[in-house]
Amino acid sequence: MRFVIVGAGRVGLRTARVLKDGGHDVVLVDNNPTKVSRAQEEGYEVIEGDGAVEKTLGATQLEGADALGALTGDLNDNFVACMIAKQFDCRTIMRIDEDYREDIYRKYASEVDEVIYPERLGAIAAKNALLGGNIRAVADIDQELQLVEFTITEQSPMRGYSISELELPGNARLLAFGKEGEPLRLPGEDETLDLGDRLVILADFDVLADVRSIVAGETGRATAMGGA
Repeated sequence: MRFVIVGAGRVGLRTARVLKDGGHDVVLVDNNPTKVSRAQEEGYEVIEGDGAVEKTLGATQLEGADALGALTGDLNDNFVACMIAKQFDCRTIMRIDEDYREDIYRKYASEVDEVIYPERLGAIAAKNALLGGNIRAVADIDQELQLVEFTITEQSPMRGYSISELELPGNARLLAFGKEGEPLRLPGEDETLDLGDRLVILADFDVLADVRSIVAGETGRATAMGGA
C-alpha cells in the first residue's frame, strides 16, 4: 500500500517508519528543510513544501495513494490537507493536539475519516507500563469511558465460572472474549473463564475499581486508573 504523510516531525516520521517496516510505500511532505533532510537521510521520498497547498500535495500523486495522514503540529494545516486529499478519494487521518477540540472536529469535520490524538495514545502506553500485571488499558474512549483488557489469573474470582455468571456494574459492558493464545471474539454465554483467558470491557471510570474487583480480585496487582 502507498501512504502520504504530511509532516515529517516526531509523529509523522515515527508513523512513516512503522509503515515502511511493514513493507508499505511512504512519501512525506514538509516545508522545514531540516526535517526534510533528516527524512531523506533515512531513505524516504520527501516533497518539500506546504502540505496545506493543493499543488504540493498533487506532487505526491495522491490519486494513487491509499490514505493520507495529516500529522503536523498545526491543526488547521492538517484539516486543509485532509480536505484536499478527499478530492482524490483518499482515506484521511487528521492529528489534533488539544483534546478539547476533538469533539468539535469529530462533529464538524465529517469528511475526515479518523481523528487521532497522539498524546492520548502515548499516555495509554505509559499507563499500561505503570499498571503492569493482568490489567491493560486499551483506549480512553472519552473523559468518562475506558476500554480495558483483563486477564484471568489464579486469583481471579471469576476463574472457572461462565460468562453468563459474570455480573458487571450497570455502567460496564463486556465487548470481547478470547481464550489464551486465541484471537478476541464476541463472547458466548456458555464460555468458561479459564486461566489466561482475556476479557475486554468498556466501563465508566467510576466503576472501574468495581470491575477490577469482580474480574481480577482484590489481590490484583494494580487498579485501572481513570483518565489518561
